[in-house]
Amino acid sequence: MGSYSSTLKVREKLAAPKVGGGGRPPVIHFPGYGGEGGGGRDDSYPDFGERLRRYRLGLMIGLAAVVMLFVSFTSAYVVRQGLASYDAASQTYVTDWRPLSLPLGLLLLNTCLLLASSFTIEMARRAAFAEAAVLPVTEMPGIAKEQKRGVPWLPLTVILGLGFLSGQLMAWHELGRRGFYLASSPSSSFFYVLTGMHAIHLFGGVLALMYALAAVFRSRPLERRRIVVDVTAWYWHFMALLWLYIFALLKFAA
Repeated sequence: MGSYSSTLKVREKLAAPKVGGGGRPPVIHFPGYGGEGGGGRDDSYPDFGERLRRYRLGLMIGLAAVVMLFVSFTSAYVVRQGLASYDAASQTYVTDWRPLSLPLGLLLLNTCLLLASSFTIEMARRAAFAEAAVLPVTEMPGIAKEQKRGVPWLPLTVILGLGFLSGQLMAWHELGRRGFYLASSPSSSFFYVLTGMHAIHLFGGVLALMYALAAVFRSRPLERRRIVVDVTAWYWHFMALLWLYIFALLKFAA
């Protein structure tokens, strides 16, 4: 009985040409920013864009809670300011609300410091994004990264933020020197509560900036620092706008 055998020839895949060997230019893999579905993304570059969006979403949720907190303070401030009791002796309505003698000079100086810090942290955020954009190119073999000294935006922001908090302490001291303490009157109580709550939230932003500075000195991954600076910058801008609102409320609604 005859037999039939066939020989199968297996074609081996040719190995990919090395960079520079076949005239093909090197392929630069940039960090993924979402939307690739994980199919064509290089595993050596995690999807930091997706992480950034998650952190920003968490920030917005936290800021919504802060907004609701200060809206409740504002409502209580307005209602308590117009609250009066009937005095039978004088047959008139009297109120215990005492107008505050605000240290406007210190408060205006603090406002300028906070607005300046909002500018410096925005420049720090843009510098971190610019550095992340050129990172894949500078990490290629044979390409030297240009060493140049830029403006230290992050340390400047920390200094200005601490200057604002120190100025707030001075404003509280000056208000006490004028006879307005926490329990002196409802108006002074609201001043200390509003400015104190804002200072506590701003101090949290200062701690986040110090964490970013520590990451720089400890040579942490750039993308981690970029996320911290970006989220803290948006938080800081919100704190600056919130302070402008509180300052206007205390100055004009009194």
